[in-house]
Amino acid sequence: MQLIDTHAHLDEQAFETDRDDVVARAADAGIAMLITIGTTADSSQRAVELTRQYESVYAAVGIQPNYAAEAKPDDWDQIERLAAEEKVVAIGETGLDRYWDFAPLPLQSEYFTRHIELSRRLELPFVVHCREAETDVVTHLRSAALAGPLRGVMHSFCGALETALACLELGLHISFAGMVTFKKNAALREVAAEVPLDRLLIETDAPYLSPEPVRKRKRNEPANVQYTAACLAEVHGISAEEFAAQTTENARRLFRLT
Repeated sequence: MQLIDTHAHLDEQAFETDRDDVVARAADAGIAMLITIGTTADSSQRAVELTRQYESVYAAVGIQPNYAAEAKPDDWDQIERLAAEEKVVAIGETGLDRYWDFAPLPLQSEYFTRHIELSRRLELPFVVHCREAETDVVTHLRSAALAGPLRGVMHSFCGALETALACLELGLHISFAGMVTFKKNAALREVAAEVPLDRLLIETDAPYLSPEPVRKRKRNEPANVQYTAACLAEVHGISAEEFAAQTTENARRLFRLT
């Protein structure tokens, strides 16, 4: 049984002292591949470097909305250069965030558009971050869809069913992280139950959002995606093996992983 962690931040300092062990534990847990996600130009550079160091690691490159205001004039040029690297399989993470007041929404929106346009140009999917901005994100995606089909994923989804259905209608995949396993998150599990199995992805968002039953640990890591997978298999009423096969196929297809 194999799984794919479609969203982790392996370049972060939380993994600095034992990154080799983290990748090895993921492999031991049946995690065939993982995608490490850039949040800034420098983070994206580190993500690409990690793809050269570990066979199982692929990368997404981009400027996360909360870092848009910090971006230097040539950072976007660097993202475009990195996007051409062999093991870069997605653009992002991008999107909109109203929770943190780190970047003006118009600037976030501008970068959101840049990421989607780059993803189209390179025929790569884009990765969407959305926090307390569901209406804004759906509106932006619907506008972008006027220029052609969308190919992407709503990462670490924790929103309403209405938002999930709108994103599915626009052609996106929906990815769930450890929050869906939390005991008090029955409403999110109900949303997950409505996502078609062929559009479902799993992730850790490591080092954040540790799932049950390892939630009390300070740091999440890719091996723990197995717990999210087990939870969602139960939600959909299928075996862990069937769920793993389906979500792995979904990730391979979306990100063109080999």
